[in-house]
Amino acid sequence: MRWLIDGYNVIRRDADLRAAEEGGGLHAGRAALLRLVAGAARRHSDHFTVVFDGAPGVGSAESPGQVEVIFSRPPEKADDVLMRLARQSGDGDAVVSDDRTVADAARRARCAAISAADFVGALSGGGAAEDGETDDDDEDADQPKRGNPRRLSKDARAAQRALRRLRGR
Repeated sequence: MRWLIDGYNVIRRDADLRAAEEGGGLHAGRAALLRLVAGAARRHSDHFTVVFDGAPGVGSAESPGQVEVIFSRPPEKADDVLMRLARQSGDGDAVVSDDRTVADAARRARCAAISAADFVGALSGGGAAEDGETDDDDEDADQPKRGNPRRLSKDARAAQRALRRLRGR
């Protein structure tokens, strides 16, 4: 499985990562996120691609192993890179971003769209996102079946499967 991560979006949505960035600048924030992702990469066979908006004089930075770091090249933004990678990647992969445009593009590309909080919670071993699926079948037998209103959407179930995989459950 491949994880496509909106780097600055995740950093700015998590208090600890944001504090690292505020205390030591962009480099410190990126380093804190990459340490967190590298820890997950050591525990899983998944491939992680972290995309950052480009900085002057910085291009693509290929990283050996399971964590790849990409800097977008202006005028292209990290969101554009993530959407392109999601289209190329396709079914079964996950895109981590709270940006609605990126999440919608991920779903259209048949990737799971994961929020930054859920992703960081799963990496930290927490349960930021609990399984919302219920299998209660206590509907009246007289009524025609119209679906389970308590069941998560197909997109939400795909996101939950990806997070369970990351948490190791």
